[in-house]
Amino acid sequence: MSDKPGVFSSITKAFASQKTDIFVAVGVIFIIMMLLIPLPTIVLDILMSLNLVLSVMIILITLYTKRALDFSIFPTLLLVTTLFSLALNVSSTRLILSKGAEFNGKIITGFATFVVGTSGSEGLVIGLIIFIILIAVQFIVITKGATRVAEVAARFTLDSLPGKQMAIEAEYNSGALTEEEASKKKSDLQKEADFYGAMDGASKFVSGNVKIGILITVINIVGGLIVGMLIHGEPAAFAIKNYITFAIGDGLVSQIPSLFISTATGFIVTRAISDGTFGQDITTQFGAQSQIYWVGSAFLFVLGVLPGFPWYILFPMSALLFWIGWRLRKRKQAETDFEAMEAEAEKQTRAEPAEMSPIVPLDSLSIELGYGLIPLVDKDHGAELLDRITRIRRESALELGLVVPKIRIVDNMRLEPAEYCIKIKGVEVGKAIIRSGLYLAINPGQADDEIEGEATTDPTFGLPAKWITEADRDRAERSGYTVVDSPSIIATHLTEIIKKHAHEMLGRQEVQKILDSLRSDYSAVVDEVTKAMGLGEIQKILQGLLVEQVSIRNMIPILETIADYVPITKDTTFLIEKVRQTLSRQICLQYSDDNKLMRVLTIAPELEQIIGASKIETASGVLAALEPEVQRKWITGVANMARNVEQMGVFPIILCSEAVRALVKASIKRDFPSIAVLSVPEVVSNVRIESLGEISLEESYIEQEVNQ
Repeated sequence: MSDKPGVFSSITKAFASQKTDIFVAVGVIFIIMMLLIPLPTIVLDILMSLNLVLSVMIILITLYTKRALDFSIFPTLLLVTTLFSLALNVSSTRLILSKGAEFNGKIITGFATFVVGTSGSEGLVIGLIIFIILIAVQFIVITKGATRVAEVAARFTLDSLPGKQMAIEAEYNSGALTEEEASKKKSDLQKEADFYGAMDGASKFVSGNVKIGILITVINIVGGLIVGMLIHGEPAAFAIKNYITFAIGDGLVSQIPSLFISTATGFIVTRAISDGTFGQDITTQFGAQSQIYWVGSAFLFVLGVLPGFPWYILFPMSALLFWIGWRLRKRKQAETDFEAMEAEAEKQTRAEPAEMSPIVPLDSLSIELGYGLIPLVDKDHGAELLDRITRIRRESALELGLVVPKIRIVDNMRLEPAEYCIKIKGVEVGKAIIRSGLYLAINPGQADDEIEGEATTDPTFGLPAKWITEADRDRAERSGYTVVDSPSIIATHLTEIIKKHAHEMLGRQEVQKILDSLRSDYSAVVDEVTKAMGLGEIQKILQGLLVEQVSIRNMIPILETIADYVPITKDTTFLIEKVRQTLSRQICLQYSDDNKLMRVLTIAPELEQIIGASKIETASGVLAALEPEVQRKWITGVANMARNVEQMGVFPIILCSEAVRALVKASIKRDFPSIAVLSVPEVVSNVRIESLGEISLEESYIEQEVNQ
């Protein structure tokens, strides 16, 4: 029963939204049809009143809006209101010309009577002059100014867009913003650019509406005189009086809402630099200085003393300004005294100077740059490296399931100008020098041509490479070299370091955050695992997966597998193997090709037996304690076979039994950390296996070991 109110509320909101959409669509169609279909006088009065109140509401909304984006529908609304006003003009013109002196539209006649009055020709001339002045003010001052401001705002907003985006990226990479906050700021920035771009075009509707309003008024006067005198046979004086009055009233009814809309346009495009409403800004900015009110008070007082000026108005105004300045000065003094009191209290409570914390936390991951590489992260120079780092953190989260901590980028004057250093928790894990203005041409082994350049080594993979110029770039790429620029070198190096050291970045606090994020939707499995195992034990299992670059993104199956086997044993090596088998499909797809074929190296059964028999358990896990001679021959055999398959263009993978997989990986981890070791249960049924060779020791030695 508790779900029914929520469901009913959702249905009600959806139905209300649908009704609003239908109402708006019908309204727009009706406005367009008004241009063609005659309307009764009462309907015309209702719609004109609606147009007037709508324009008042729009200008009030712009006054109370803090940001232009809070009224983002304004450009579209501007088009709709303009079309609505023109449709009313056409309908009123049709009724005035068709009914002549019998026209009884209350809104139009009311405005006309209020302005023209009943004083005959004099009132008619005065009303016409007032109407012309109103049109001139709107067209020359308000509309023209609002249009120009909209054009400039759109141009400067679009020009500053890249710089603002890079500033957000810099704040995100420095840790000042979360990923959600950065995404929201980017979205708001794009919406702001789109808004001012739309306002640049929408402002043309306002100026066009004023021009057509003038034309319609002239047409109403000329057409009315023609219809009245030639068709209806009315006297000239009578026709002039009636139709000019109706034209003035009709023009006022249409131009006053248009004046409100024009003013609202000017308000909303000039509010770009404000953080509050118009009233709040007036209170803050007019109340910042008290001296200006005293100067203004003195000016009015002197003006009132001069002969001929209305002292009875100027003296009270002078006194009012003096009182406002005195109140502002008093309030400012109270704020200053309060701040001084707080500072004194803080100073007294701090008897001894603050000591430095005994523990200064180190950054989980940081990049130190020589001063020659600062342009790579300078937003004025494009900040190419910042964009790459953002993508690296996102890709690492998707590939490894680990949210890489904020990467701190700092300059280090102790480095060479073109040198960079990558550190994990303050310890250097990667370092290289970059030649500014040159490209690094890396020979992946298939390059068939020798190019000129400074010989070096790729800092990421240790491959032979050369520094080349821009002129040699195309030839190097055609020859089979991999050519990368400076930001790509650092980004690739950083990516590989993250993959290699991901387990070091997964601490207990990060594990706790992962469990907390899952608890709301998967509380049963999280509670079961955390009750059976400590946070450190779960961390070791996840680190064991990351060491071999197995993604932990699919956390629910990992936790469920731990919960299944933890009643049997808490041995982390055993649990890691069971989790790997649960993630077998993920692991196989990671190492198989597009045809789901995985090419592997196998181990001779006798050698597997020797490795299994050498198992010892330590505090850090299981190890293969092979005899030195056996270890040497085993590593030599792995090196020879791995070299052969790499020459075939295949990534080396060793397939062995479940019992020795962890031992095999432990025995080659120091010499071949990148070789993948899989067990037979980790191979899913739809992945085909092709053996490229078998690793074995000399037959005589194997037999000797077996006999012993």
